[in-house]
Amino acid sequence: MNIIYIVAAGIAGILFGMVLFYLISHRSMKSKEIEANELLEHAQKKVEQMEREAYVKAKEKLYREKEQFLKQVKDREANLNRTEERLRQKEKEIRRGGNKNQEKEWQVRKREKELNRREHKVQEKAKELENLHEEALKRLEKTSGMNREDAKKMLMESMYSQARAEAAQTLIDIRREAEERARWEAKEIMAFAIERMATEYTMESTLISVELPNDDWKGIVIGREGRNIKAFEAATGVKVIVDDTPETVVMSSFDPIRREIARIAMQQLIKNKNINPKAIEIEVQKATKIVEASVKKAADETLQELKIRNVHPEMKEYLGRLKYRTSYGQNILQHSKEVAWLAGGMAAELGLDVELAKRAGLFHDIGKAVSSDSEGSHVSIGVDITTRCGEDPVVINSVLAHHEEAEPISPISVLVTAADRISGARPGARRESLEAYAQRISKLEELANSFEGVGKTYALSAGREIRVMILPEKMSDNEAKLLASDIARKIKKSMEYPGQIKVTVIRQTIANSFTDDFLPGHQNATSEPAQKGA
Repeated sequence: MNIIYIVAAGIAGILFGMVLFYLISHRSMKSKEIEANELLEHAQKKVEQMEREAYVKAKEKLYREKEQFLKQVKDREANLNRTEERLRQKEKEIRRGGNKNQEKEWQVRKREKELNRREHKVQEKAKELENLHEEALKRLEKTSGMNREDAKKMLMESMYSQARAEAAQTLIDIRREAEERARWEAKEIMAFAIERMATEYTMESTLISVELPNDDWKGIVIGREGRNIKAFEAATGVKVIVDDTPETVVMSSFDPIRREIARIAMQQLIKNKNINPKAIEIEVQKATKIVEASVKKAADETLQELKIRNVHPEMKEYLGRLKYRTSYGQNILQHSKEVAWLAGGMAAELGLDVELAKRAGLFHDIGKAVSSDSEGSHVSIGVDITTRCGEDPVVINSVLAHHEEAEPISPISVLVTAADRISGARPGARRESLEAYAQRISKLEELANSFEGVGKTYALSAGREIRVMILPEKMSDNEAKLLASDIARKIKKSMEYPGQIKVTVIRQTIANSFTDDFLPGHQNATSEPAQKGA
């Protein structure tokens, strides 16, 4: 029973649970259905609201697009109206232009007819003129007795002669202008170069004197049986002259370096108050070293002053020796420096190599540094030295060309020649004895008088100019011009002179004519009028 009760109770419990589950499930489904209905209703309302909003927006967009479209349509209509108006204006202008073209065409046709009419008249007149010209030529041929070809030939010859004379005169004018221009530019360049250079110069001779404390020193200088003076002359190579000149001993030598060594040694011997052969030998050696140091110093200072580098040691020695060399009283080292500065200044003006021009100018007289007892001229010696020391070909050529022993290979050689003449010809640069001066003047006059047709010759400006008076009946003006060139060429060939010599040839002709004496009651004989010409 208990089991039955238990089973019944279990079945009853199961049934109760099923009923309770059904009731609970049914209530839950009902509530969910209500919620679903509420959600569906809310969604429908939301959709309706969105539809209304979309409709409003679409309507607004459509309205805006419609307004924009209407505006574009109006703008296009306005543009079309304006274009149409422009087309109408252009059409009117084209019509007006067409009318003007028609009018111009009518005027052109009218002018063309007028021109044709005038051309016809001109042709008729040309024919008339041609006929008249032919008739005039026939009359001229009949009158002159010449045919047309002869007259044409004569006219051409006359015109050819006239053209040739005019061309010759033009050529002379051009040449004169070119020469004047070149001379002016050359003077300007040389003047500029000279202005930039300040120089000093010394005047030396072959004699040099040394003062003595008193006349008693003359015996000391001579020594017993002349041994002191003989030793001194043997050591120095100079001639010592002790004469009646008070308190002075004179030394003579053509070698300026030996003279300088002798001067220094003599002064030191007098200062030491000890003159004997051994002391003489010692002092001469000391003086030689002093002079050699002076030579080296002079070379270094010169090269430094001119800023010339890379000079061979042998060239330096010869350059320093120029300090004690002179030519016509002009110091050669100073002269070489002048030539270097002048050539460099002119090279700078002409755009040439300034350093090379200075170098060529400095070494152009380097051959004069060698002792005078050497064989050959200073030019050949200078060429030998510069070649041996590996100098530039322009420098070697400048040594040759400055005495016209070779043709210049460079404008720098020409500048060195010009600078050499400027330095040698400037006032105070060189001295010349009165006898040599008189001989040079006389030779100039004799040389000019040796030409045929020369009347008199006068040397002026210390021999820098000669004026030649020629006989007018012996030669013409053109021959006088040639005579001036011939005289200048002969002077250049046969004489040595510093600077430049100007040759002026003068030809003068005076023609006179007189009338017959006047006799009353008689008719005077006719005569050509008086003429004068020069």
